[in-house]
Amino acid sequence: MATTTAATNPVDQYRQEISDTLASVTGLMAEKVYPKLQYTQTQEKGDLILPVAALTPKGGKAAELAVQWAEKFPESEKVGKPVVASQYLQFYFKPVPLAQTIISIILNAKGLYGTNHKLGLKDSSDASQGRKRVIVEFSSPNIAKPFHAGHLRSTIIGGFLANLYEAAGWDVVRMNYLGDWGRQFGLLAIAFDSYGSEEKLAKDPIGHLYDIYVQINRDSGPEEEVIKEKKEQLKELYAKGTNTTELESEIATLERDSVNGKARAYFKKLEEAKKVQDRVKLQNAQSLEAVQKDMNGEESEELGDSDTAEIATWRRFRNLSIIKYKQTYARLNIRYDFYSGESMVESERLELASEELQESGVSEKSDGAVIVDFTKDPKTKKLGKAIIKKKDGSTLYLTRDIAEAVKRHKVYDFDQMIYVVMSQQDLHLAQLFKILERMGHGDVSTRCRHINFGMVLGMSTRKGTVKFLDDILRDVGDKMHEVMLKDKAKYANVTDPKMTADILGITAVMVQDMTGKRINNYEFKLDRMTATEGDTGPYLQYAHVRLCSIARAADLSDTDLKSADFSLLQEPQAINLIRSLASWPDTVQRTLETLEPTTVLTYLFRMSHLVSTSYDVLRVVGSEPELKKARMALYEAARQVLNNGMKMLGLTPLER
Repeated sequence: MATTTAATNPVDQYRQEISDTLASVTGLMAEKVYPKLQYTQTQEKGDLILPVAALTPKGGKAAELAVQWAEKFPESEKVGKPVVASQYLQFYFKPVPLAQTIISIILNAKGLYGTNHKLGLKDSSDASQGRKRVIVEFSSPNIAKPFHAGHLRSTIIGGFLANLYEAAGWDVVRMNYLGDWGRQFGLLAIAFDSYGSEEKLAKDPIGHLYDIYVQINRDSGPEEEVIKEKKEQLKELYAKGTNTTELESEIATLERDSVNGKARAYFKKLEEAKKVQDRVKLQNAQSLEAVQKDMNGEESEELGDSDTAEIATWRRFRNLSIIKYKQTYARLNIRYDFYSGESMVESERLELASEELQESGVSEKSDGAVIVDFTKDPKTKKLGKAIIKKKDGSTLYLTRDIAEAVKRHKVYDFDQMIYVVMSQQDLHLAQLFKILERMGHGDVSTRCRHINFGMVLGMSTRKGTVKFLDDILRDVGDKMHEVMLKDKAKYANVTDPKMTADILGITAVMVQDMTGKRINNYEFKLDRMTATEGDTGPYLQYAHVRLCSIARAADLSDTDLKSADFSLLQEPQAINLIRSLASWPDTVQRTLETLEPTTVLTYLFRMSHLVSTSYDVLRVVGSEPELKKARMALYEAARQVLNNGMKMLGLTPLER
């Protein structure tokens, strides 16, 4: 029945006892009752609740059965008699044994409380079968372009999901699939020749590459206008039947000598050079380690030595950008196992994917292009027509995604792969999964999952200006510093105000992002997110800081806390807080079903509010010694759970 132990989820002890007791008085099998016992959203509904209708035979009256079962259910040392609420049975745990169980487990388990590594086993009864593996692809910014709000949301949500699956014992592969290929690299190379600065590139590679990218696009604007006008003239001459040889030659020269023409020529050289290296990589990629290095963009010395000037420039821009990304990600407590990207999909794999699509009859030719036409099947009509190859033979993002998914399955043999991508890409991902299925890769498509999210409103600036993620985090950090300065006494006790303000600012941004359901849009409001009151990031940090402050003032050791008499915790505030702490492991398990950060965040706010309302009643300093130990142990358990939850969300809990 249970894939947990008392140490990972103590409430399962209660589930087991209730299941066994109900089985004895109703004739039902305990195995049927156990999974139906649900944790409750509000304490008024009990600690566990049973929907009797879920166990009622067809035609049975659940409300009547609920009354009968409640009458037969005997009170025990741990659980009181159930309360009937229509078709539900509400079970309440007895305070003293609950306190003794929960607080002791939290004080001993510390950071592991709430985790359950058995959930990640391929076979929960046989650990030797190994762990399940999940790839989480998230963030995925485009090199030389702003790290926009969509990337920020993907980063925050993806980081959380990776932490969540790790807490459940899965083998997690964190992957960043960079937008690191395309004609823009031809533009960048030309732009750097004209406007590049080695000093600026070393200091801020992403910002500088973006600046020169904008500049080179400005340069190309007038040229493209002239070419456009010439092409309009060409159309008119065609219509009149006039000789167009001279004008066509002029247009060809203008296109060749234009910024975009030079960029296309440069990128063509880059593609040809990479095709040569791709063939070498595929010949060398015999081992899992070799293929993984390839996916991470780690080239062998032989490949590095064979770089053309174009490849060397591209690789330099990519590597410098990754170094900068890593610095930013570190501030958000984000790390990656692999920095992959569009460039890592070899041309041979693309050709193989295209051939497989054609041979399986999944794709077809249409006006010179290659497409997958979903409209022919009523069941998939809403997916429209997906372009696999353009008329000029060039592949698209979808083609690369097909080849990459098959490659990842071969390399990692994943049990699940999660794409954390904004909802605007719903159609793209749906087409990808369906194409994989039609190609005969159902073993891949069924393991893929799209975790989508809504938009952030209000982060755009005046036309012509762009805010990078570092700029956003700096602005929020500055705002938090202003808030901190309003309390001079507390400010004086902070060791590093700037660092603290930075952490508070990052917390403010991340918590606002996770407050609602993923799919909802939300408005980026600086004043709201930096408020110290209400359900905000700073509120969570101050809740943690206050618990740390009480611990310093109490000056009790771990041994003191573990030896406390928890039966002294009789006040309603203490009992309700203990009940809340007991539900943390169930909250984590529930989150594995919803994959919503707000499930964890809502719990943390509710638990923190219970802590806040207890301070006036459950005083620590000045209390009788044994009572002081018991209350401090309760507060330390609350701090530990708050700390665990914040870290799962990707936050850095402050102590001062």
